[in-house]
Amino acid sequence: MSTRISNSTALNAQWTKSSYSAAQSDCVEIASLDAQCAVRDSKNPNGPALVFSREGFHMFVTAVKQGGAQS
Repeated sequence: MSTRISNSTALNAQWTKSSYSAAQSDCVEIASLDAQCAVRDSKNPNGPALVFSREGFHMFVTAVKQGGAQS
């Protein structure tokens, strides 16, 4: 359902941080790719990222909102 990329800068993507996390440092950033979405830790911008299909990303977000994510 997702692919782990070891260095998120290799995606050469435009990363966006949630407006809800403006004052916090521990949050995620999201990048929209052609047919996929990527997620990374904002504290480690050169670190790994998870790349999801659009449908997989929707499922991931829904699971997180419900209190847990499954892979």
